[in-house]
Amino acid sequence: MQRRLRVRICLFSLIVSPLLAAAARADEGMWLLDDLPKELLEERYGFVPSDEWAEHVMLSSVRFSSGGSASFVSSNGLVLTNHHVAADTLHKLSTPENNYYENGFLARSLDGELKAPDLELNQLVSIKDVTDEINAAVTDAMDANEAYKARQAAMAGVEKQSLDETGLRSDVVTLYGGAKYHLYRYKKYTDVRLVWAPEASAAFFGGDADNFEYPRYCLDVTLLRVYEDGKPAQIEHFLEWSDAGADDGELVFVSGNPANTQRITTTAALKHLRDDYLPYYLNYLARMEVALQQFTKESPEHYRRGKDDLFGVQNSRKAVTGMVQGLQTPEFIERKEAAERSLRSKLAADPELRHFDEAWEKIAEVEKKKVALIGLIPDFRNRYYEIAKHLVLMAAEDQKPSGDRLREYRESNRESLELELFSAAPVYDDLETAKLATQLALFVERRGGDDPLVVKILGGKSPRERAAELISESNLNKVEVRRQLAAGGEEAIAASDDPLIKLFREIEPDFRSLREEQDEWDELKRQGYAQIDDAKLALEGTSGYPDATFTLRLGFGVVKGYVEDGETIPPWTTIGGAFRHEAAHEAEEPWKLPKSWHKARQHVDESPPLNFVSTVDIIGGNSGSPVINQAAEVVGVIFDSNLQGLTASYFYDDEVARAVSVHSSGIREAIRTMYGAPELAEQLGR
Repeated sequence: MQRRLRVRICLFSLIVSPLLAAAARADEGMWLLDDLPKELLEERYGFVPSDEWAEHVMLSSVRFSSGGSASFVSSNGLVLTNHHVAADTLHKLSTPENNYYENGFLARSLDGELKAPDLELNQLVSIKDVTDEINAAVTDAMDANEAYKARQAAMAGVEKQSLDETGLRSDVVTLYGGAKYHLYRYKKYTDVRLVWAPEASAAFFGGDADNFEYPRYCLDVTLLRVYEDGKPAQIEHFLEWSDAGADDGELVFVSGNPANTQRITTTAALKHLRDDYLPYYLNYLARMEVALQQFTKESPEHYRRGKDDLFGVQNSRKAVTGMVQGLQTPEFIERKEAAERSLRSKLAADPELRHFDEAWEKIAEVEKKKVALIGLIPDFRNRYYEIAKHLVLMAAEDQKPSGDRLREYRESNRESLELELFSAAPVYDDLETAKLATQLALFVERRGGDDPLVVKILGGKSPRERAAELISESNLNKVEVRRQLAAGGEEAIAASDDPLIKLFREIEPDFRSLREEQDEWDELKRQGYAQIDDAKLALEGTSGYPDATFTLRLGFGVVKGYVEDGETIPPWTTIGGAFRHEAAHEAEEPWKLPKSWHKARQHVDESPPLNFVSTVDIIGGNSGSPVINQAAEVVGVIFDSNLQGLTASYFYDDEVARAVSVHSSGIREAIRTMYGAPELAEQLGR
């Protein structure tokens, strides 16, 4: 019987006694690889990761610059991630004749591996604390705007120096809300090729109905390979493979790049999210979902072109709904307010610390100002518009010293920007028109039809008419046109008659003014959160782990089922369970396994686990992260959380919230038997 869709927020960890709460949250944390909680791990699990273990895991981990995580799983460059993380590449490689996203792909030889058009993978190779260098650039006499520019210039200088010295991608990362700054150096791989992907019906079995549910039966994995000098890269640090996987109750680790958490966030900021930003974003997602559903229903080719965008919007809509429901739970906000009152009262009682109290008021004032800016910046998620924006801004920013530029146009970011800007991936005019029309309509609603910027953008036409005009008359879908405009700089941009270039050139002053206002508020927030972290450090002696920043972190927990509505949910599902789940739904979409599974069923071992759950602390961005055991062997791959885990951006709870993974033995059995690639299966971990 199909389980009904249930979205609930478990507040166990928020309302139990302090002693029990500490125990319940013992597995909480997205820890820096150079600052692991070794004492906690030894006390609770009797395991202390050595520095060599941590370095090996770090060097075996991979980040998708487009979002998502992965790992090296062979000495000849194999990279393991989720099907949905690789979906963007699968769609870009697909054609009307070969839909690799829907139908899957297998390269029988190295010559058959398909090169991704614009994929960049990052391997973190070192971390350096540069806090003193960044903070030295800012003085108390500076206002917020001056401080922001000085801080950004210092960050750009550190990045540029590092790039020149090492040739590595160099990013200065803000941690603890601005209390610390670390320099992350990455080796970049830009020759990345598709090796194997299952069909979408296997990767996303159960579709949106089962999304964020458990039990699950998904083979949400894909294999790619990194190349250097036209040959498979020789990888020194890669994760070995565990066929057995982890036992129930066993300690496991997740090494990945969680995108963003807001656990240090003040109550005022959380209320802003609850009452203003997230409801606006949900409306945006709902409108985009309707537009993309209409587009994909027009024809099979429209479905192929728009499926990836539609899936992304639907997934985000469901995830954000869970986040909103978590923030709408009174107990959570009350607990947050009580914790703030306690901390602030301690500060007020200490004459040397009471000055820190101003941080909460500073952040609250910024949040009030931010409300007025929601949805007002003309920054549309449309490929044509993004290209025009980058070309116009890049031409102007290139006239400045690197340290004075907007961050994405610094010299240290140029190679990554150009990989995206000059991508040969197809651009579909009909899809981009539908997306831009919907976003323009929302922009009009937000600012009002008589707003001068709206009038300027629409040019006397309706949003749909304007979107169609801009895109049909533009040549920015041609890579050679983009290259010519970029090479020609400001002169070429000024002379261009491309309608999207002309449009962004016209609204550029408005865009820059709004962006500068936003940057100034971000600086004030950064100062406020840095003060809060300093206050906690002074009172408690430790800051714990910093909020996630789409940089490499290590989480840990145990393989463990849970109880929901009185029903015991086991930690495992099996390959055989997938066939039974299909039968229970009479093989109707989306519970219909691909032909490859049924064709191979008589040869398949149905007993290996396919999916499993653990208490590891994860959020979006962890998708594709390897799940490893104490020996640093792959036991699974993160691909989702259950519904109760959707509040992880704001708080950790492990009574029923779970991270959901594909099991290592299920992956190898599927590649070997369902997809008839035993040689590829044997490469895993070698």
